[in-house]
Amino acid sequence: MKILLTQDVENLGRAGEIKRVPDGYARNFLIPKGMAVLATEGAIKQAKLQSKAGAKRQRRAEEEAGSLAEVLSRVTLTFKVKAGEKDTLYGSITSGDIVEALERETGHAFDKRKVQLTGPIRELGVHRVPIKLMTDVTPEITVVVEREE
Repeated sequence: MKILLTQDVENLGRAGEIKRVPDGYARNFLIPKGMAVLATEGAIKQAKLQSKAGAKRQRRAEEEAGSLAEVLSRVTLTFKVKAGEKDTLYGSITSGDIVEALERETGHAFDKRKVQLTGPIRELGVHRVPIKLMTDVTPEITVVVEREE
């Protein structure tokens, strides 16, 4: 049976693709769950229109992410914190702190899950922190942690 996938299905294909699958798999699983529809001419035509619109949105999003990545690569955030004698902080700087500072600095909203910290920053110094904007767009910002006077 020929079907048109309406969403990505693991080990089968991506949304918008036409696939040939066993009848039972399509009738009993894919179609009832809304993952696919029968590949009629109307459905194929509609999928092509949607894919064109999706590609246009994707290109626009990639352009915006590229320009934002350029701005972010030049950003340096400075945090003044209390620290002990061995340059360890009395707290930590988390992805939430970095997002707040980034929003103040750039005026653009960010999701703290996009900040690719391996763990909170707990020591003084200069740190490079990647921000994942899209799959292929991950600029790094500079975070400077200084001792509070």
